[in-house]
Amino acid sequence: MRILSIQSSVAYGHVGNSAATFPLQRLGHDVWPVLTVHFSNHTGYGSWRGQVLDSAVVSDVIKGIDDLGLLGTVDAVLTGYQGSPGVAEVVLDTVARIRRLNRDVVYCCDPVMGDVDRGMFVLPGVPELIRDRVVPVADVVTPNVFELAYLAGVTLDEIADLPGLLAAVQRVRAMGPSTVLVTSVNGAVGGPGPDTAAGPDTPAGPDTAAGLGEIAMLAVDPTGAFLVRTPRLPISVNGAGDVTAALFLAHLRSGIQTALARVASSVYAILRRTAEVGAREIQLIQAQDEIAHPACEFPVFRLD
Repeated sequence: MRILSIQSSVAYGHVGNSAATFPLQRLGHDVWPVLTVHFSNHTGYGSWRGQVLDSAVVSDVIKGIDDLGLLGTVDAVLTGYQGSPGVAEVVLDTVARIRRLNRDVVYCCDPVMGDVDRGMFVLPGVPELIRDRVVPVADVVTPNVFELAYLAGVTLDEIADLPGLLAAVQRVRAMGPSTVLVTSVNGAVGGPGPDTAAGPDTPAGPDTAAGLGEIAMLAVDPTGAFLVRTPRLPISVNGAGDVTAALFLAHLRSGIQTALARVASSVYAILRRTAEVGAREIQLIQAQDEIAHPACEFPVFRLD
């Protein structure tokens, strides 16, 4: 695929386009990164240098691609942290322009707004814009549980069990996207056991790491709802969500069940390697073989 990826970028480390581009390329996709910010490092370090790019600059880069007559050849658009209402407007205009040229283009939106531990961390007005205007035009959205609750207009308590989680996903799908991937789901959420694993040849996953429990991902599209659990690792890093959205988009053409199995396997491998060396940055390069050839060791459960 040719993927236009509109996201942040850092010189050191792996977040935004600096997390999404290499895995997509390792899988054989042609990535055109458009930067919304360019920092020395991600903001989790507490200090950084660089700048947020003006939305006019972002728009100008995309217009330059259009001037070459290439926008109509884009197969997918991927967006993550949008930074400002101006950039969100550029995204909306770009998606609309590409769809006029290529009706089959897929828009995957990672609605980066906040998380359970931090709350909202984007500028005022951005969450509403993403909810009301950006998500409705997306084909695929990949929120974490905090973002899902906001998009669906429910509390976190209301999505603490499987029925509530599925109901919230259906609310978001009713807004426009046909496919929703929810990340950072509590692995203890009620669901099926190994006897209902999707696919007769799905291997059993490894034991839960260090007694920390499990973390899960839920994916829903018109073919059904699917859940995968992996061990929860004792780390907290930036960029894992950016990698997850990119890999999900990359594998989605193989079907949602296959995509979920591959994403879970690759992301777990990246995080496991990161935990093993005690690194602050996700170990993308070191886990490139697991990105290119995921073992699919975690069973995927069909929920309906």
